[in-house]
Amino acid sequence: MIVSASYRTDIPAYFSKWFVEKLEAGFCEVPNPYSRKSYRVSLNSSDVDGYVFWTKNAAPFIEIAQTMAEQGAYSVFQYTITGSPNALEANTPSVNRSVDTFKELSRRFGSKSVVWRYDPILVTSLTDHAWHFANFAGIAKKLSGMTDEVVVSYAQPYRKSEKNIKIAAKIHDFDWRDPSIDEKQALIARLAEIAKAENIRLTTCAQPELSVPGVSAARCIDADRLSEIAGREIAARQKGNRSGCLCSESRDIGQYDTCPMGCVYCYAVSNNAKAAKNYKSFS
Repeated sequence: MIVSASYRTDIPAYFSKWFVEKLEAGFCEVPNPYSRKSYRVSLNSSDVDGYVFWTKNAAPFIEIAQTMAEQGAYSVFQYTITGSPNALEANTPSVNRSVDTFKELSRRFGSKSVVWRYDPILVTSLTDHAWHFANFAGIAKKLSGMTDEVVVSYAQPYRKSEKNIKIAAKIHDFDWRDPSIDEKQALIARLAEIAKAENIRLTTCAQPELSVPGVSAARCIDADRLSEIAGREIAARQKGNRSGCLCSESRDIGQYDTCPMGCVYCYAVSNNAKAAKNYKSFS
């Protein structure tokens, strides 16, 4: 079994103490986001083949990951660094701090263990396509040699995230739009060239419409990548979470509406004030 921790919240950044407690207990109870009934996920080493951690700030988690590795646990970090302004990502670390943490993970656990995520791409009057081109190039250069893959996607404004974007746009006085497919494909092609120059392969997350020559679909939860790290086969069938998703089957242990990172486009948060309140009560 692969454990996803978590595309619903940022466990490395905010819930490291909780995670250690559950790891020591050998299991955690996770509320079903639809029925609200809880289900148990084993964290016993005999049941877990590997972990995929999703984060924008792994600094609080590095020593925990080190201990896990010394005890024989295998992990991949899906590490998001976008460099977006605070109007879009209120509480993310600076690019330089994020890059430093990313490099430390790569040095300790190997470049296969850390995947850079530049997603989602949100096009606004603060972050137009020219901004993304220059910004991506700068981050890619800093991460050269530290990873072999960057995952990108365009923001998909679900009803709750669109509401949060509109609120932020009014507060911070910016405009935003969903570009045409042609515009998106053009930027993806340019970003892929930049990444290739730094020996980083660019993939797209669950958006087959963004396919351009030389760019393949991502497998963010990837049994093959974990197998390479572990040095043995980790078998898991493909079982995506939505259309176009090629992820391997996993069990996610996070909860929606608990991440206080403050990203306006986040599909896992219906209301940032609610998420901040839930985080405080949770911790």
